[in-house]
Parts: sequence; structure tokens; C-alpha cells
Amino acid sequence: MKFSLVGMAVAAERPAASAAWFAEHFGFTVGIDLGWYVNTQHADHPALSLDFVQRDHASWPAATRGKNVVGTLLAFLVADVDAEYARLSATGLDVVMPLVTEPWGQRRFQVAGPDGLLVEVLQTVAPDPRWLADNGLAG
Repeated sequence: MKFSLVGMAVAAERPAASAAWFAEHFGFTVGIDLGWYVNTQHADHPALSLDFVQRDHASWPAATRGKNVVGTLLAFLVADVDAEYARLSATGLDVVMPLVTEPWGQRRFQVAGPDGLLVEVLQTVAPDPRWLADNGLAG
């Protein structure tokens, strides 16, 4: 499959407020704002679209219309997770998982985003050799 855009639509209580949160904290830019639908994109990643749709709008799938988002985590891979942790923590965001280095090769943290989203910010790091060996991944 060849595609030119990767997008995610989130069922939002207040689409404009959710889009503004991502603009403020993660550098997205609000494009189209129809009230019930707000599109955002990131200048550094033009093939990524993050949209917010009023969760009870008729355009949202009937099976989940009006329901809150549950179990959705949006991740951003960055070059310096420690700097991002310091920056985002200083804004008072709700850090739901503090900065941790995982043995499988990630350094990461999570914040509570709008509309029930979790946002993970992570950096790849060298995995722990013992963990690799214990999990049959050592070469």
C-alpha cells in the first residue's frame, strides 16, 4: 500500500480546545476549524494529520458516537526525551508515568492529554544486554 498521509481522528468533547492543547505543547498548527471538526498538522511532519471531531457529531461512527476515548496512546519519538520531560513538566501537565528507562531500549514518559488520550514521549536507547539475553534476543 502506498499512501501520502497518516492521520488520526479523536472523538473530542471540545475539538478546538483539544487542537489548541496539541498546538501549545507539541507544535501542531490548527488548519481547518469547523467547530465540530478541527484539523491540525505539524510543520516538521506534513504527512501527519491529527484531527478532532465532536464526539456526538453525526459524522462520527454510530458505534462509538458520544463515548469517551479509552485506551488510546499517541507516541512521539524525540531526540532528547529528558529535555522534553523538563519542558512539559514545567508547564504543569499531568505526568501519568514519570521518566523511565526500559530494558528493551526506550527512555519514556507519559502525560494525560485531552479527551482521555495518553501521550507518550520517548527516545530510543541501547537495550540492556541481560534483558536481551533473557528474552532470547541476544545475537
